[in-house]
Parts: sequence; C-alpha cells; structure tokens
Amino acid sequence: MTESPSTKPANGDVCQRVKNGLKPERNGLAKSLYRCHEKKSKHHGQPEEEEVNATSHHGVPYSRPFVESYEQTPMLPAVFTYMSYGILTIFGYLRDFLRYWKIERCNIAGEKEEQRDFVPLYQDFENFYTRNIYIRIRDNWNRPLCGVPGPTMDLLERTSPDYNWTFAQSGRVLQDVINLGSYNYLGFAENKGACADAAAEITMKYGVGVASTRQELGNLDRHEELEKLVARFLGVESAMSFGMGFATNSMNIPALSGKGCLLLSDELNHASLVLGARLSGSTIRVFKHNNMQSLEKLLREAIVHGQPRTRRPWKKILIVVEGIYSMEGSIVRLPEMIALKKRYKAYLYLDEAHSIGALGPRGRGVVDYFGLDPCDVDVMMGTFTKSFGAAGGYIAGKRELIEYLRSHSHSAVYASSMSPPVVEQVITSMKCIMGEDGTTIGCDRVHQLAKNAVYFRRNLQKMGFIIYGNEDSPVVPMMLYMPAKIAAFSREMLKRNIGVVGVGFPATPIIESRARFCISASHTKDVLDRALSVISEVGDLVNLKYSRQKIQPSVARSFDDNVFEDIDD
Repeated sequence: MTESPSTKPANGDVCQRVKNGLKPERNGLAKSLYRCHEKKSKHHGQPEEEEVNATSHHGVPYSRPFVESYEQTPMLPAVFTYMSYGILTIFGYLRDFLRYWKIERCNIAGEKEEQRDFVPLYQDFENFYTRNIYIRIRDNWNRPLCGVPGPTMDLLERTSPDYNWTFAQSGRVLQDVINLGSYNYLGFAENKGACADAAAEITMKYGVGVASTRQELGNLDRHEELEKLVARFLGVESAMSFGMGFATNSMNIPALSGKGCLLLSDELNHASLVLGARLSGSTIRVFKHNNMQSLEKLLREAIVHGQPRTRRPWKKILIVVEGIYSMEGSIVRLPEMIALKKRYKAYLYLDEAHSIGALGPRGRGVVDYFGLDPCDVDVMMGTFTKSFGAAGGYIAGKRELIEYLRSHSHSAVYASSMSPPVVEQVITSMKCIMGEDGTTIGCDRVHQLAKNAVYFRRNLQKMGFIIYGNEDSPVVPMMLYMPAKIAAFSREMLKRNIGVVGVGFPATPIIESRARFCISASHTKDVLDRALSVISEVGDLVNLKYSRQKIQPSVARSFDDNVFEDIDD
C-alpha cells in the first residue's frame, strides 16, 4: 500500500485504514477534514479494518474509536457465485422454453394474449428472476409467526406440494425458535410489562382507531404528548409523528425539496429515501457509501457549476443519509458529514430508523453516539417500529421546520392518525429509556444491547466468518455469497430452531448475498452462545467460514467496561 496526500499524517492525527480490494473507496475520508496514515498489511487478503480517532475540521474529536470491517471477497467464492447465477440463468431459459411450448406449467402472472400490444405490466427480467430463482428458495421468507417476536418466537410450519409456488400450513407450531431477525433492539416488542399494560389501558379509553386525519378530528391529546416527548428525547425544538415509517421518508422529502434543488444521496440509502427523492422532482446525485471524498467532490461541483444549462445556484442542497445502514451494518460518519454540510452551506437529512434507541450511551441515536449537538442536524427522522416495538415515524428539528411540514406534508395532511395504543406504546417505552418511569430498565437495556452486539459480532469473526459493518452496530451481516447457500443456511438454522433472515440479489450486489442478524437487548448470553454454537455448526456444514483475517483486540467503550469479559482474545 502507498501513501497519498489524503493519507499522510498531519497535525498529529493518526488512524489506521486498510482498503477494501473490491471497493477501494468504500469509506474514504474527506481530504480537508481528516488525514490518516496507511500502514502496509502484513498478509494479503486482510479485511478493511478501520479505526478513526482524530479531530475534525471544527475541532470536535470522535468520542470513541470508529472501527468498521469489510473483508475482501475471496476469489474462489466470487467465481463460484458468478458460475451459480450463470447456471441458474441457463436452466431458467430452458424452463421458460418448456413453459412456452406448454411442456411445463407456468404459475406466475404474465401478460394476457389480448394485451400483448399494450404497455407491459410486468418487467421481463424481474419476472424471469422471480419464477426461476426466487421461487425455488421462497420458503425462507414470509414465514408466518403466531406469537410475540421477542428473543424467541413461535412459527407456523408450512409445506409446499409444488416447489414453493403455493404453501399450505401443516398445523404444526415450531415453538421457542430463537429470533435473530426482528428489529426488536431493546426488547420492547412484548405482550407483558409496563408497555403492554399501558397500551391495553389506553385502548379501553380511546379505542383502537381514530378514523380521521390529524388536521380534522384525529388529533388526540396523546399525539401532542408524544410529539413533545420526542422533541425532549432528541434535544430539539419540536417534532411531529406519522403513522407509517416508510411514508415518513417518502412523503416528507418531496415537501422539503423540489425542482431546482439538489439531493445528495448515499448509494446504500433505504428504498423509502430513494422513493422520496424521486417523487420530489429534485436533481439527484449519488455518492459512494460513507465516502467523504466522494461527497465533498459532489458538493464542490454543485457550488462551482450550479444547475445544468442555466448555471444558476441551486435553491437548496440536501444531503440524505442513514444512521445505521440496515444491509451493511455500518454507521454514518456524522462528525465529518456535519463539518462538510457547514462548510458548503448544505442541509442534512438524517434517517435514524435503525439507530434511534440502539446507539449511544443514552440510546438517543447516532448523534448521541458521537456526542454531537442535535441542532447541527437540520432534519432528524426516525421510526418507532424498531427500538420502541411499535409503528410509525417522526420528523424533528427546528420549530419552523415542523410547522411548515404540518401544512405541506402529504403524510400529515391526508394520512390517518396513529392508533392510540401504538402511541401509548411509544410514550411508555421512550419514558422508560429516558428513566422517567422511575427505573433504570431502559438504560440497562441500552447498555445490554451494546454489549450483546459487540460480543456476538466478535465471536462470529473469531469463528472465521466474514462480517461486515461497525462493531457497535446491532445489525450484523454475515456473508454467504452463493445463492444456494442462502437457502441452505436458513433451512439448516430453522431445523436447529433458530430463525434468521437471508438477503440476496437484487437487495444486495450479486456476489454479496448474506445473512443479516439483528441483535436484541432481550437476548441473554446463554441464548447468544447457543445461537453462535449452531451458526458455527451450520457454517462448517455449508462451508461458510471464508475469513482469512487475524482478529485484533479492540478498545472497550467507556460506558460498557465489561463488554469483552466473556471473549478470549
């Protein structure tokens, strides 16, 4: 490895970075904000293991080491993955040939003969992929639950007489399946305890539905209390709530940005952010994931060149990022992002769907995790779906912003109000996290989640699996690569009473299929140890231990001193 001007040490700021062989600029630092020193890797094929502990352009240091790992895809699995998709494609065309001549029955929806000349309703390749690849392993998704998605869950067993085209329930219930797939980060998705009791009580008083919008007859006193609580929880002036997390992004971004505005979007942003950006009519430019060099380059070009053809200045530049990226397990580089947006006079839209409640010593998201001022983020978005065990989302920020959205957001004007028991679930769980219920249950769960995430992630790495993301993230992607191994891993895990989520193309790059584990504070050490033991067993069976890295001990955090007490380095 060589030193470039952006990686030479300066002003005593030193950090260690090893580039990812597949994506060499995956986590680039802005040249003007950070300078770090690249050390030569002793062994070829070492992972990208990045530790940042430097001072930003505005003198605000990272409050903790920032460690993310992206090990290079081994050559052999990459080759076999491409071969697998090639073989599946060849056989897919063969099966389509048989279906065309009525030799094999086709069960998937298609164009009617009399509508062949119309605008097509179905995209050919998407249909091809669905009927020839996805259908074969469809039994690994959409499994019906019949209980609370807590640390364990009950699943209804399904059988398929026609290779996953249709399913029938066998009547058997798989009980006490360890749940490693739900976003129940703090364990508030439960049917007993203070949250459940409060929701039941409020249901008896207000009922289940409101049957109106907030601007008509659907504005309850509990809605206003929730919004005041959210603003106090986040440390901002005001907040407003919405009944659906997806719509919070897709319906509010068009209200904030329009024609003549520029949206700078991370390449791995969630579909709700992508849809909202497209609906806004703004010009969209995409920067490399968490790459400050790529973002700064786009910002400079936007300032220098302005709008295409007219060269007029952009009306508004909005940077759109997430707190935790749900497929990568990575955490946004918020200190650098804020420094860039201040330098170039842009606005910052932060989606904390996965990070709120799950990060920071007080559970207040990625801003709390880095110890930053919430006022530096112009638009703070989050959902109640995950850490709070409820539904819906929020937008928070300055009072003027919220008052504007109340009258201009389609989600606020036309959507039905949040259900009262759902509102009460959020209020009770949020007060528990803040300690306003008179207990330390919420604080204890935040700390336990941090310990569980590091413990689980580092043990998987020690076993030889390739793990992506930040070591503090409760989202833990484990690389599977080949499409057949998605099904094999998920089915073998379920046989051993553990439920997992597999993710493949097109949700991920074609050679980066993975299993995504979501860790919860409600997982005990015994549950995690059992899950780790089974994952290791199945990993040996399916041959998933691709890693060639040597695990290095990491620095323990100030708020979780005992996080490595059960890990033998």
